[in-house]
Parts: sequence; C-alpha cells; structure tokens
Amino acid sequence: MDLALFDFDHTLTTRDSYADFLRSIATPEQLARAKWNVAPWLLAYRTRLISAEAIRARVTRNGFSGRAHAEIRAAGQRYAHEVLPTLLRPRMREQLDWHQQRGDTVVVVSASLDAYLQPWCASLGVAMICNQPEHRDGVCTGRYAGGDLGRHKVQRIRAQYDIARYRRIHAYGDSGEDKAMLALAHERWYRGRLLT
Repeated sequence: MDLALFDFDHTLTTRDSYADFLRSIATPEQLARAKWNVAPWLLAYRTRLISAEAIRARVTRNGFSGRAHAEIRAAGQRYAHEVLPTLLRPRMREQLDWHQQRGDTVVVVSASLDAYLQPWCASLGVAMICNQPEHRDGVCTGRYAGGDLGRHKVQRIRAQYDIARYRRIHAYGDSGEDKAMLALAHERWYRGRLLT
C-alpha cells in the first residue's frame, strides 16, 4: 500500500479556501477592521516580507477571536458542501480518486481549517492533518490549537503515520511550506508537475 499526501489550497483547489472562508463568515465589523489590521500585513506577505504563517496568525486572530466555535463549525459544514466542490482542480481530484481506487492511504495535509476540511474529507473517506481553531468554553481564542501547521507538516505526518511501512509515498504541493513534505516522497508533484 502507498501513502498519498495532498496539500489543499492551490494544489487540490484553484484558489485559497482559507481566505475565501474567512471572507464568507466575516461580520461587517470584522471586514472594516481587516482593512486596517490585516491589509498592511497582506501587502507585506505578497511582497515576501512576512511568512504565510505570520499572515495566517493575523487573519485568524481577526476572524475568529470571540466567535462561537459552534458557529464556525456550522459555517464550515455549509462551505464544505456548497463551495469547496466548485474550487477543485479536476485533474487533481482525479489523482486523489486514483489513489483511493488503488487502496492507498490518502491524507490531506493543509494549513487550512478543520471547520470545512473535516466534513469535506469525511465525505470522501480520506484522512486529514490541518489547523484547528483553539476554543475555550465554546468561544474561539483567535489562535490555533497546537500551533500553526504550516512549517510543521512533516512532523505531524511522522507523528500520525509510520512512513516506513508504506511501499511508496506520493506527495502533491505548491508552496515552500510543502517542500519538506515533498522531500519525504518517492514521487513528488509540485504545482501539477512531476519532479524528477
């Protein structure tokens, strides 16, 4: 049996689901605050002055702090069923299906959120490793439970899977945060292209 590791945003999808989801659940007050609290950080990210991890921390704090966890979960369910199917890259979805048909262990490894990835992955019968909003007494803190996954994908993969027991490992990614995961694999796909 093989292990197939898929990044989600920009690998399985055509755009960033995390930013899209945050916009879909943001209150008018949060959207107004984001112009001042997030926009400068977004510009810094786009010009590579700060990391993806830093911008995720900022938007997560702005988008989730003080929100009811149950509300985020319900919004994630709707997003998973109504929006995510429209974002998928057909070729990559076929690749995921191919691995499932072969009986491979398929894992989505993403810095996106469990609120929508969990129902989507469950509907396909695939496993996931992803970010989870931290919450206390049913209220989101604006941080991630266990910290941001981005730079720690390989550590989490190794913690959950005995990679030595798999005949071959296949990895699919699109960003610098995926490079360590790709390095684990025998067959590496970067931005839709097989690396040799």
